[in-house]
Amino acid sequence: MENSSDHRLSSPAAARNRDPILAVLREVLPSRGKVLEIASGSGEHALHFARHLPDLLWQPSDPDPAALASIAAWRDSESLDNLLEPVRLNVVETPWPEQECDALICINMIHIAPWEATEALFAGAGDMLDRGGVLYLYGPFKRAGRHTAASNAAFDDTLRRRDPRWGIRDLNDVEALAHEHGLGIERIVEMPANNLSVVLRRREGAA
Repeated sequence: MENSSDHRLSSPAAARNRDPILAVLREVLPSRGKVLEIASGSGEHALHFARHLPDLLWQPSDPDPAALASIAAWRDSESLDNLLEPVRLNVVETPWPEQECDALICINMIHIAPWEATEALFAGAGDMLDRGGVLYLYGPFKRAGRHTAASNAAFDDTLRRRDPRWGIRDLNDVEALAHEHGLGIERIVEMPANNLSVVLRRREGAA
């Protein structure tokens, strides 16, 4: 929903999940450096995380003009030196406009995009992250081919009706793709509303 006075978009889900996500990010992100957020959406997460993680430089991004306008409007609503102007970034379009970062996060994207977007995300993470760098994912996932809740199964059906290329991804497929790009799953954290935080790290032995 858009604020009537400006371009800010508001997501009730972002308001609900931002603090549980922040708790995980505090544990897994580096103490300093640059974080690239893929598919920042409304920009509320970027603002919240930049506010509470002041030693990290936060780079929001999105391919959608309305989202970029919202991110910019939220950024303008609060002066934070560590929150950068949003950049247009579509993961399947290379090269990415951002070429350097110490960590990537991607919240609620891979189930509402074709699998090719996940492949592109992991390829970009594999190229950008140094050894030990983190890729953080949040959203619903299948485990061993099964949904973790009936509500997730219903949500998956809804997604696939909207676009057959969308859908809740299986962690086994995610892990296999990660391995192809020098990443491994380090931690899985159960989150509210049957979501997961999936923390991947660039392996020490990766090229």
